[in-house]
Amino acid sequence: MIAGIWLDALDDIARTCQEHGRGDLLQAVRLKRAHLLDPALTVLVVGEPNQGKSQLVNAIVNAPVCPVGDGRTTVLPTVLRHAEVATATVVQTPPATPGSVAVPAAVERTAVPTEQIAAGVAGTTGRRPGAGPAYVEIGLPRALLGAGMVLVDMPGSGELAATGATTPVAALTRADTVLLVSDSTRDLSVAELNMLLHLTRSHANVIVVQTKTDLVPDWRTVADRNRRHLADAGVPATLIAVSAALRLRAAATDDHALNAESGFPPLIARLRRDLAGKPDVLARATVVLTARTVVEQLAAPLRAELESQRADEESGPMARLHAAQREADELRRCATRWQNTLNDEMADLLSDVEYDLRDRTRHILGTVDEAFETADPLVAWDTVQEWLERSLVEAAEANRQWLVQRCDWVARRVADAFTRYGHGALPPWPLAVPAEHGEPLPEMERPSVDRFTVSQKVITGMKGSYGGLLMFGLALTLAGMPMINPISIGAGALFGGKSIRDEGRQLLRRRQATVKAAVQRHVDDFFVRVTKDSRDAARQAQRLLRDHFSALTEELQAGIVESLRNAKQAADTDAAAREQRHREIRQRMTRLAALYEQAQQVAAARPAPLAPRT
Repeated sequence: MIAGIWLDALDDIARTCQEHGRGDLLQAVRLKRAHLLDPALTVLVVGEPNQGKSQLVNAIVNAPVCPVGDGRTTVLPTVLRHAEVATATVVQTPPATPGSVAVPAAVERTAVPTEQIAAGVAGTTGRRPGAGPAYVEIGLPRALLGAGMVLVDMPGSGELAATGATTPVAALTRADTVLLVSDSTRDLSVAELNMLLHLTRSHANVIVVQTKTDLVPDWRTVADRNRRHLADAGVPATLIAVSAALRLRAAATDDHALNAESGFPPLIARLRRDLAGKPDVLARATVVLTARTVVEQLAAPLRAELESQRADEESGPMARLHAAQREADELRRCATRWQNTLNDEMADLLSDVEYDLRDRTRHILGTVDEAFETADPLVAWDTVQEWLERSLVEAAEANRQWLVQRCDWVARRVADAFTRYGHGALPPWPLAVPAEHGEPLPEMERPSVDRFTVSQKVITGMKGSYGGLLMFGLALTLAGMPMINPISIGAGALFGGKSIRDEGRQLLRRRQATVKAAVQRHVDDFFVRVTKDSRDAARQAQRLLRDHFSALTEELQAGIVESLRNAKQAADTDAAAREQRHREIRQRMTRLAALYEQAQQVAAARPAPLAPRT
């Protein structure tokens, strides 16, 4: 009943391998199934060179079949099976031909005399050059071998063959029990511990055999240290200390006490127990290890695919969707920035241009006022008028040129917001302000000023001389002099001249004030007209920039919206496919977990009672 359970579990593992398309694992599971159904117990003896592996095999079967000593080296694996008569055969695969299909039964068997076993194990006898891998098969009439046990003595590098490579020799190393041999002269090495970790992952029964206890008095101390090393490394292996020399001597003298001292009875009892438990306990433990190996092999690419999908999600359609969304958000922020920049810069431009023109006209008015503080408009007007018109034209041109430069600077400042979208953000037209703004200003006419005519001078002189003549004439009459006398006439002439000079100065100041006021009005008209034209030109430039960058924003937005739409469609499709694949992977992972749990339940099932052996 138990056998049926672990066979069902192993068949489920095989079906799972087939579902995942892993033919290599399927073949390995099928070979494992056939091997577990074989009642023979294959015991693999491995270890580093010169640790006593061959002598251990000899001691187990109580026969010097494996060559030891005298510098003899085991080159070919040695397989000990039961036979009625002692035999030795070199088994070798034929050379592989390209395109041929390997047949496991296609081997060459060459009989070797028993006295030449050492040469056969050394690979110098019975092996045809150019053929494939080979091993030596020895038949021996022993009760332990007759019970179904097969011993395999591996060369010093046999741990590589224990990995289960697909060769005829490696097929023999699919062992049920592994004996790792290490002598008592030293502790377990790091290489041996690593090999034990590898073996325990693929073999249910691993035993560390510590040999040569007869040569090391404190072998028990070494054994205790080795057990601690195994525990620290997490190696679930039993350690048994033995002496092959004592075992062989006890067999030769039939000394039971010496045989017990050799340590072999526990080892033989353990091997017999493994042999009896192969169809049940060992098979179930092997199924668990096989399930773990298969689950790890099948789950690894699934986990890698999940990780790859996560990476693809970060760099695939979903990442492009997120990038397109960020681009759309950035374009909205860019539109807000360039609009605010355009409005703010144009407002500053108008203020600065107006201030510049006001400052230039203020300097012109200051120069005109300074000139007419002393100059007579009747004399200097033509010169001042020519200079004034020329200065106003120069001020207007300079102000226009500065307006053009500032508009171009504003355009570049706004275009900086589109730098991340590539070149070509500036308008394709030259940003320039017309040389004339609106209607030309009329020329300033000569202002109407009062002239000091001869008749006005005569009248003014007579008014001034009359007062002086009368005042001095009345004063002199008190002295007995007539009112009109030379003194009063001289005083009248003096007062008349003063009145003419005072009136002339007052008329000059009135002419100067009149001209200054006229120039002020003309400059104000000029300022209002030029400012109006500058504002119109700035507003026109602002509208041109606004229309250009609005069209550019709409073009970019259309491209980003299209990219966003495509990215969303691709992301939705990819997400649906990824979700479908995720579900499939989760289902497979769940199936693998259930498969491993089923194998563990098989291992935990109570074994059936064993029939007594005869």
